Amino acid sequence: MARPDTHLPIVVGVDPDPAKRMALAWAADEAARRGLPLRLVHAESMPTVGFGRWEVPPSWEAWNEVLHRAGERVLKEAVSFVEARQPQVRVSGLLAEGNPAWVLREQSRQATAVVLGSWHLSRAREVFGSSSIAVPVMAHARCPVVVVPEPEHVTQQPAHFVVGVDGSAHCAAAVDFAFQEAALRGAALRAVYAWQSGPLHWMFDEHAEQQEYRRVLSETVAGRGAAYPDVQVHHELVSGHPVEVLTGASAHALGLVVGTRGRGGFAGMLLGSVSVGVLHHARCPVIAVPHASA
Repeated sequence: MARPDTHLPIVVGVDPDPAKRMALAWAADEAARRGLPLRLVHAESMPTVGFGRWEVPPSWEAWNEVLHRAGERVLKEAVSFVEARQPQVRVSGLLAEGNPAWVLREQSRQATAVVLGSWHLSRAREVFGSSSIAVPVMAHARCPVVVVPEPEHVTQQPAHFVVGVDGSAHCAAAVDFAFQEAALRGAALRAVYAWQSGPLHWMFDEHAEQQEYRRVLSETVAGRGAAYPDVQVHHELVSGHPVEVLTGASAHALGLVVGTRGRGGFAGMLLGSVSVGVLHHARCPVIAVPHASA
């Protein structure tokens, strides 16, 4: 995957709830680190918090006006938050009409990254609920999508990122982005390959199988060290389900980076099961990186 255009903004979806600021803070800090502008996006189709049933306007036109005024207030408060946190960042607000997931997917066409918040909804609620945003945005976005949990997670020193490796072309783009993030933060990188024995594992040479996985892990990471000589890389081959392994490895990480589809994914599956699984279980920001041709 080519490096992001240095002029494209970071886009962050602004939640109307002022208590949900972790995604906004993450995006502001990332924009400051990369020297990029920050675009705050709020979609009018979702009612903002603070309105009781008795306050619903009597007509569609009046309801639109209420949503517009509330949206402007949400963006104004968000801009003020960013300006106080990162005064040097060029920040702008966009009040858009339409489904939030659709709006953010369109914004991803001209963005370095799209940042969203998450309260760790259940899988059923995230996939089928009317308010689900993260899954459809991750599945269709043209740039990396960062899902930041609420509340803030605790990290351990030394600071590190985790990237899931499986040898697929989609994984290569994730590894590239993981190196970028680690270099920006002065952090280490843990490249993790999760493997599982098949039902007929007793018929095969398990040692040879592991050696093959180590080769894939090493070759996937190889070559990037020259571009990022200050990033300390740790190769980890771990037996277990990829979602469980990556979730465990990322417990105290600065972020977990995965591809949107992994090895063996079907062409019609725009978001792999591992990507969805870590989205719901990881306790650190999850960064889903699409393949360059996606």
